[in-house]
Amino acid sequence: MKIMSNEMLVAAYRDAKNKGQDTDWIKMLQNEVQKRGLNVTKN
Repeated sequence: MKIMSNEMLVAAYRDAKNKGQDTDWIKMLQNEVQKRGLNVTKN
């Protein structure tokens, strides 16, 4: 899935995690974050 930019992907993951949205969506986003080697922690 290369639809979102890296920044959009991280933001969507953080938002979904904070709101406690659908676990399947969170897992899919997390897998994509890991595939791209991104860091989702805030500085």
